This record gives sequence, C-alpha cells and structure tokens, in this order.
Amino acid sequence: MKTYKPGESFGELALLYNAPRAATIISKTNSLLWALDRETFNHIVKDAAMKKREIYEAFLMKLPLLSHISDPYEKTKIADCIEKKVCDINQTIIQAVKRKW
Repeated sequence: MKTYKPGESFGELALLYNAPRAATIISKTNSLLWALDRETFNHIVKDAAMKKREIYEAFLMKLPLLSHISDPYEKTKIADCIEKKVCDINQTIIQAVKRKW
C-alpha cells in the first residue's frame, strides 16, 4: 500500500464524488489530521479552478494565433485544457517526426 508523509492528503476522490473511501488508513504514530466536509472541499476546488480559468483566458486573449475565435465558450474550453509543464534547459519540447510516404 502507501505510506503517507507529513503534508500529504487522502480522501479527495471520496469528497468529490460523495463516495465511501476505497481504502482504510491506519496511523503508525500519533498524528494530527485536518478534515474538510464535502461542501467546503468542493467550494475550494471550484474556486481554484475558476481562478486558473480566468488567468488562462486572459493569456489566450493576448494570442494572435487565437484571435479568430470570437466565441467566449470556445476560449473557455481551451483554457480548461491548458496544463502547466516545467521544462529543463535544453530539453526537447517538440520533435519533428520524419514520415515515409
């Protein structure tokens, strides 16, 4: 199974989907736990998602490549798909593939 370290969390899927936990957690030492009810957890998750969406939508509005997209719904959907990735210096991000036709 898994051994949790200080600062890690569990049970978020159960909170999101209002389902019972899929595993039992047993403390090996005295522990301090923080608990959130489902409503508070969902509010925090939704608030964070809205802030992320606003930042990414503002970024998309500045891209000439997407200037032809006038429907705000379409830009919102694109913003929802953006993922932040951290790359090392000199790391290949996109590599062209030679195809034999």
